[in-house]
Amino acid sequence: MKRITKHKNLVFLLLILASTSVFGLFYFWNPANNSLFPKCFFYSLTHLYCPGCGSQRAIHQILHGNILTGLNYNYLIGFLTLVLSYMLYVYIAQEYLKKPIKSLLYKPLATKVILVVVVLFWILRNIPFYPFNILAP
Repeated sequence: MKRITKHKNLVFLLLILASTSVFGLFYFWNPANNSLFPKCFFYSLTHLYCPGCGSQRAIHQILHGNILTGLNYNYLIGFLTLVLSYMLYVYIAQEYLKKPIKSLLYKPLATKVILVVVVLFWILRNIPFYPFNILAP
């Protein structure tokens, strides 16, 4: 049992290290004017915005404290932050605080709601007139 716990702790530590490295990359290099970051393949093919378009620029802006500017690049970043924060809370509560919390995200309804939100965002951000064009990066 101790070996599994050590393994989980190592994986958690590696995830934190990898996340810190990625955030450092986004902090120090601006994706808007750096070829290090990949361009959206979907946009290159179709000239339509995918749900992730603008996310790299949004992360860069948010890390620099420009939260509203970051959200203007991709509003879905706020939703993603809520979901990831909830997942982290559930993980910490289960693994370290030993609280028996069942994640709501593993229920079929949650999966469907997230899918509907993402697909609706994808469709609406490609409508070229107000107010939907506000959703475009």
